[in-house]
Amino acid sequence: MATPEGPAAGRGDRARYAQLLDLAGRTTVALRAAPPVPDAPLWGSGVLIAPGWVLTCAHVLTASDGRRRATGPDGVFGVAFGGRVAPARLAYDLSRPDPQAGPAARADLALVRLLDPAPAHPCAWLSDQPATLLEDAYIFRGHERSGGSRPGERDIRESGAGCGADRSAPPAAPVDPFIAVRFGARDARGLQFGSDVRVAPGASGGPLLDCDRGEVVGIVKGRHQQDHVGLAVPVTALRGLGPEHLVEGASGAEDLGPDPYHALTGLHDRWHWAGQELGRAGGPTWFDAQHAIMAGRGRLWGVQERLQALHLLARLPAPRDPLVVEAAVGEVLERGDGPGAWALRTWRDGHGALYQGSDPYTELRAFVHYLRIVAQRCADAVRDAPDEQAAAVREDAARLAEFVQAKAVVLQPQDRRRIGPVRRRPRSVLVEFEPLFYDEGGHELYNWSVSEGYGRGQWLRVDVQEAAGGVPFEQAREQVLQRLGGRLLQADGDAGPGARVRLEVAVPEGRWHTAVGQWEVAASPRRTARRRPVGPGRAVVLRDQGRRGQVDPAWLRRWQGLAAAPGLRALRLPPDPGAGPRPGGGCTEAIWRLLETADQGALPALCHTVADGFGRDTVGAALDTGFPAALWPARGHGEERACDASCEEFHRGIRELLQGSGGVVRLPELVRQLRAKAAEAAGEGAHWARDLVLLYDDPEDPIPQLFPDRPQVSPG
Repeated sequence: MATPEGPAAGRGDRARYAQLLDLAGRTTVALRAAPPVPDAPLWGSGVLIAPGWVLTCAHVLTASDGRRRATGPDGVFGVAFGGRVAPARLAYDLSRPDPQAGPAARADLALVRLLDPAPAHPCAWLSDQPATLLEDAYIFRGHERSGGSRPGERDIRESGAGCGADRSAPPAAPVDPFIAVRFGARDARGLQFGSDVRVAPGASGGPLLDCDRGEVVGIVKGRHQQDHVGLAVPVTALRGLGPEHLVEGASGAEDLGPDPYHALTGLHDRWHWAGQELGRAGGPTWFDAQHAIMAGRGRLWGVQERLQALHLLARLPAPRDPLVVEAAVGEVLERGDGPGAWALRTWRDGHGALYQGSDPYTELRAFVHYLRIVAQRCADAVRDAPDEQAAAVREDAARLAEFVQAKAVVLQPQDRRRIGPVRRRPRSVLVEFEPLFYDEGGHELYNWSVSEGYGRGQWLRVDVQEAAGGVPFEQAREQVLQRLGGRLLQADGDAGPGARVRLEVAVPEGRWHTAVGQWEVAASPRRTARRRPVGPGRAVVLRDQGRRGQVDPAWLRRWQGLAAAPGLRALRLPPDPGAGPRPGGGCTEAIWRLLETADQGALPALCHTVADGFGRDTVGAALDTGFPAALWPARGHGEERACDASCEEFHRGIRELLQGSGGVVRLPELVRQLRAKAAEAAGEGAHWARDLVLLYDDPEDPIPQLFPDRPQVSPG
């Protein structure tokens, strides 16, 4: 990949940089005492990098004797730009020692916060990558009036130093720039530029602008007295910014939170993206200036792609461990550098590390691959989180995934396969049976489908049987079982090492007695693999096929009540084991009232068969009153037999299960453990949980339509 902006084409053509120089001048500020101090001397310079934030050198705010400069009440001083002086205050000082990181982590940088509640000003573009050889670069000195330095002053002069310097006059700009050529080295002191460049007083803290890339790459520090070189702090030194650098007394709007670097760069990237909204009025932007410089360079990953990618990355939370970023970059570049080799903090830093000097196609492939990894990791990190913040992260990760897919279409097929689509790790496999109609013999006919579930109503159909006339249920079930083992094993592998996804089976009302926990599926991908019961090895739940589309408010309230309840209790139906169902079956009015008035921790349990009669009507009433979960045996007793000792054993076991459950979300796994115990005790006699059915209908993860009219929502 070439460097982001490549070798300069026609260094002498300063007209190409006119917009850029003007924008850089407008974002350069002067730091001085706050009004009403008359004729306040210039302390130094700074650059506006995000709404309300100025980046400068920390030493600019220190007098020659090493003390803090005299400021107004509460440390207020002035920041001059655009013909006005705005009140400001020091917020972060990166030159302060960090006891945990040591002196090597200190940088001569400071962040100044403008105190205006809604400051209106432009922002400079900060590079997201290390500085390279500078061929056309300028530094800027702060000024107090729009349009240039104060009359009679010319503190920054053009210098023709170094090989390849162009001595022609630059275009008109808000300040007088000079060319800083021959970026020769980068060491512990920072960036070094042009040995005969004179850094005038007041220029410290101003931006070092790389015109060939159209971005600020450093903050001018001064001139080294012995080596006679100009010095600048690379903007990548901001990666060391942490909450420990917040100065005493700064709080509220001056506090960027627990990860100030991520917050600051996010403000920067979102501001620049907002400036490119269609129909937005205003003059040329940094994007326009960069685009003018980059035109004709044949880039596949250009200024627009970078701008949109960084905006999407800024919407995502910072990685919890910076090593995740380095691992992603290492995977993309196929490099074996150890942890910490690149000092990357955020997803933005990882993006900047991908400019490695390769051809445009390889560059594009690297960025697409990296962004796919980021989208995947961010989606996985909040996969099971139920709160609104996690939902917002999932939505932002999906936006990034859509962007990746749009950019990947130009890649060669083998590269698209190697990178792979952005997919969330599945958390469940759903089998749905859709009743169609009855045949001449009175048998109900079905179609079926198998989908991978990713939570929050996101499903991806992976298998389907859509016969015109359907097939009987037993035949449909056998078709599913022939393929289900492989699907479960594949989903387990996609979910991660050691994972066992949940099996969910959605059936209509007449099939609530289906013993899904006792289904037997292939134990391996072998053609002659043995079949094993699925229930003891993974969580298996039943879902009501009739609960589709819009979520019933009563269903959602019951689910939220169960989730918030301090404990669960069994709601035995019927409550009096001696009473039994009324003659002729059906659900009595007393059962309806019991269900409607049950507390939020109640969970129905019945030992009757739910295939027909009283049991079926009671489960229907429980669903109609909003209950999302219930327990019953697949082969419960009929109405012709009263409850006996086996029923008492069943209800006692259910009470013990719920008392120590720890909440409704743990029920699928606890029932699996019960089934495993029942399987182990098979040789010792019947176990009460051998065919236990758990109805588990999460309204926050509703099942999809089997054959929707519109395309199904996919996980990526």
